[in-house]
Amino acid sequence: MNIETIRRQYAEEIRECAGLRSGPLVDAFATVPRERFLGPGPWRIAAPDPVRWGEVSYELTEDTNPAHVYRNVSVALNADQNINNGHPETMALWLDALAVREGETVYHMGCGTGYYTAILATLVGPTGHVVALEVDPLLVAEATKALQPYGNVTVFAGDGASFDPGAFDVALINAGITSPPARWLHRLRDGGRMILPITASMPDAGSGRNLSKGVVFIVEKRGHVYPVRIVTFTVIYSCTGLRSPALDRRIAQTMMHGRLGTVQSLRRDRHAAAESCWLHGDDFCFSFEPALAETVQ
Repeated sequence: MNIETIRRQYAEEIRECAGLRSGPLVDAFATVPRERFLGPGPWRIAAPDPVRWGEVSYELTEDTNPAHVYRNVSVALNADQNINNGHPETMALWLDALAVREGETVYHMGCGTGYYTAILATLVGPTGHVVALEVDPLLVAEATKALQPYGNVTVFAGDGASFDPGAFDVALINAGITSPPARWLHRLRDGGRMILPITASMPDAGSGRNLSKGVVFIVEKRGHVYPVRIVTFTVIYSCTGLRSPALDRRIAQTMMHGRLGTVQSLRRDRHAAAESCWLHGDDFCFSFEPALAETVQ
C-alpha cells in the first residue's frame, strides 16, 4: 500500500473518531506528511502506562516505515521529557471547532515541531498566514526546518506571555493558561475564534513535568461580546508565564462545578463576582450568562 493511501486511511480514521465536520481538515490530515515533523525513525509510540496512573510508556516501532505514525496515537518528540506530537483525534477536535478558512491569519502558540502548524497552513492556503510560536529552542529549530516548504508560515522563538502575534482571525493556544490575556482578545479580529485551555496545575504529575488539567474553551468574537463553549477536557503542558497562582487554585475548585458545561460567555465588563460567574478575574469572567450586548467592555 502506498503512503498516500495510508495517509488517507489515517485521515478517515480521525474523521470517524473525532466526528469531524470539515472536509478540508480531513484532506489536510490526508496530505501533510506527519513523519516529516517527528525526526528520523524508528519512532516511540506513546500510550498510557498500565501501572503508573498519569504516566506515559513508549513502544518503539519495529522499523522506519512511516506507516507506523499514521495511527490515532501520540508520538514522542522527546521521550525522556514526555514531550509528544499531540494526539491526532484530540487536536482534530480543536481544529474542527475553529473552522479555519482560506485566507485567514492564525496564531499557533506552542507549535512544537510544527505538524499541526502545517495542517493549519494547509487550511488557510497561500493567501493565508500562520504565526507559530514555540518556547523550546530545540523544538523551534526542528519546526523551522520541517516547515520550510510552507511559505505561509513564520516560526518565532519566544514565550507566549510577552510575544505579540499581531492581528489574527484564529488562535490555537496549545498550552495551559489560567486566564486569557487582554492582548489576545484585542488582537482577535471580529468574527475570529480562539482555542483556550484553562487549566489548574498538577503538582503530583511526576517526573518533574509542568502539566496542568482543565477545560478547553472555544471563544468567538462578535463585536464586543465573546460567546464561549466547551470543546474538550485536557491534560496539557502549562505556559508558565501565563499562570496566576490565585486563579490556579480557583480553577481547581471550579472544575468541580456541576454547571461547568453551561458556561456561555467571556465577559470583559467590570462587575462583581456572582453566582453567574464560573471563573471571575479582574478583567475577565467566564460566565454562565449568554453573551449579550450589555456585557461590553
